[in-house]
Amino acid sequence: MKKDGNFIIINKTKGKLPSLPFLNMKNYVLGEDYSLSLVIVGKKKIRDLNKKYRGIDSSTDILSFPLEKKLGEIFICQDIAREKAPLFEREYNNFLSYLFIHGLVHLLGYDHGIKMEEVEIVNRKHFQI
Repeated sequence: MKKDGNFIIINKTKGKLPSLPFLNMKNYVLGEDYSLSLVIVGKKKIRDLNKKYRGIDSSTDILSFPLEKKLGEIFICQDIAREKAPLFEREYNNFLSYLFIHGLVHLLGYDHGIKMEEVEIVNRKHFQI
């Protein structure tokens, strides 16, 4: 577990999380006053969450949960992210950053679509993702 102000990273897997500017990305997209938990989980846990909250009985790479106006959680499955990175023609670390930005933009209230993609592009460019 790594905590820095309003941001905490909890790794529930045996895998090591790459050193990426998660805090800087969180602060840039959501602001410093937003409290966020990033939880790294395995395939079974992400599947259970996906089934419980979205009604989809399969594993996924990322889930975002806005809990309050300035409070949220993001769950990422590193194994699935590692598998999907080549499909997006990205290296694993780059794809993990890409996913994190995607989750942050969901926490801003955007749903998949052109406007969300535009907001993601601005944020990804800032971090050269």
